Amino acid sequence: MSASIGILAGTLQTFVQIYLILMFIRILLSWFPNVNWYDPPFSVLSQLTDPYLNIFRSIIPPLGGIDFSPIIAIFALQFAAQALTGLLSGMVVY
Repeated sequence: MSASIGILAGTLQTFVQIYLILMFIRILLSWFPNVNWYDPPFSVLSQLTDPYLNIFRSIIPPLGGIDFSPIIAIFALQFAAQALTGLLSGMVVY
């Protein structure tokens, strides 16, 4: 049982790391106004990251044309991943 929980915790950490990389790429590409978000590589990235980012965009509006919601989204994702990993590692019985 403890091995499967360890695998689950490792998978969760890997998923969060990959998703954070995708979010950073999405944020960096948003600085370039000529990126067409309907082209295949960008549309996939947008479809993967925008639903999560839109949750925070609805809470925190852009201030002065700067969108601060990705910062809060990244912190929330990292906090949730660490909390879940801590809970899963606490479930391991020696």
